[in-house]
Amino acid sequence: MPSSKAEILGKPLEGWRLRLYTIIFEADTRAGRLFDQVLIAVILTSVAVVVADSVHSINLAYHHLFTPAEWFFTLIFTVEYLARLACVRHPWRYVLSFYGVIDLLALLPTYLALLVPEVGALIDVRVLRLLRVFRIFKLTAYVSEYQAIGQALRASRRKIAVFLAAVLMIVLVIGTLMYVVEGPANGFTSIPTSVYWAITTMTTVGFGDITPKTDLGRLIASLMMLLGWGTLAVPTGIVTAEMTYARRAATTTRTCHVCLTEGHMPDARYCRHCGASLPRYEHDGAAQE
Repeated sequence: MPSSKAEILGKPLEGWRLRLYTIIFEADTRAGRLFDQVLIAVILTSVAVVVADSVHSINLAYHHLFTPAEWFFTLIFTVEYLARLACVRHPWRYVLSFYGVIDLLALLPTYLALLVPEVGALIDVRVLRLLRVFRIFKLTAYVSEYQAIGQALRASRRKIAVFLAAVLMIVLVIGTLMYVVEGPANGFTSIPTSVYWAITTMTTVGFGDITPKTDLGRLIASLMMLLGWGTLAVPTGIVTAEMTYARRAATTTRTCHVCLTEGHMPDARYCRHCGASLPRYEHDGAAQE
């Protein structure tokens, strides 16, 4: 079954494609770290140009500079996007992935602006690409905690769903009760409006656009406010318990060549997501500090 195996694994990574992959998709080498740092600077600068161009007075004075600058940034992102496609095993899998779509959206507005000028304002979407390269600052504590929170949320999703269902029942009952107690004369014109008040009160937001006028209504509102303080602690406790239970070892930016899953341990031999064999871990001391 060699053909089916090749279809699963995609194009092999070796030579310049492997070196390019390590630089673009990982950040544990000096070159990979430098690549991400430069990319962050380019992204922030390009977004700043778009924001400044939207200011009328600045646009009048420097519009002749903004247009070529935007095309310069777009060409850089185009080359980077093509380089990503050239060095991955499954180009279409990358194109259809979340970050692949974000990368493409960073390019399309400028090219589409040639046909529809109003689309140019959508160039700001490329700021979302900072999600990919945020790891470059090597704040390993923040990266590992982010991953830990994500795993804790996934592990506790059933408990959180039950908690949210309980909160929904409470606000529905209290909202209906307030509709009966206060009535349309005091702003509680319908049960949905009363439920809206119950939600804003329980979450301690309290916009103040609807307030109870009767003594019984104020008593119920007081109980809702106190209940809100206790309610806020429940999901926090659930997630914290899961994070305590699932302590994780430090990971790296090491990425699987097949499914592009990131965060494998330095001594891992197989991908924790798809099971594919991982290549030798490329890193250097400067990038790990």
